[in-house]
Amino acid sequence: MTTKVEEKSVREKVEEFLHKKNYFTDGLEFIEQKTKVNRLYICLGAAALLAVYLVVGYATSLVVSLLGFVYPAYASVKAIESERKDDDTQWLTYWTVYSAFSIVEFFSDIFLSWFPLYFLFKCMFLVWCMAPFPWNGSEFLYHRILKPFVAEHKKDIDEYLEKAKERASQLYDEAKEKATEAAIRHATGGNRDADKKED
Repeated sequence: MTTKVEEKSVREKVEEFLHKKNYFTDGLEFIEQKTKVNRLYICLGAAALLAVYLVVGYATSLVVSLLGFVYPAYASVKAIESERKDDDTQWLTYWTVYSAFSIVEFFSDIFLSWFPLYFLFKCMFLVWCMAPFPWNGSEFLYHRILKPFVAEHKKDIDEYLEKAKERASQLYDEAKEKATEAAIRHATGGNRDADKKED
């Protein structure tokens, strides 16, 4: 007879994350001791201030880009260095979704950036993608959109990449050959100039 292990609630996962030992939680612990306010409420207050800033603040695009990059990059380095492989998969999935989102955003940003709450929603989207639970945005989007798309077009993509690789190799060989010819011409032409000066 097996017992089913209950999945932790989102609040429990957030509490667990906020009590892991690192520089961020050390800072939270310091603020918690000084203010006597629970670190969960401190983070919720900071999130509320960030939300207001993303609606009315300056350089919001930079702030959101940093939020979507800095912590995931740090977590990815930790995942690479750890013995477990599930965290590698989690962050590789995040970066795959982040890259796809960046491509889509490149074409739609010109219209969406005029929307007053755009950066707030973008920030919420990126936080959802990196959230520490199994139904986060990266998992959802990867399994629902990216994985089926790649599976359907895998043969065409592989053929295109192979052609691009062959073409790049040809261009490299041509450039190398032309550079060698130019170097030889320059070297032989340089010797003739030196001979003329001696005469």
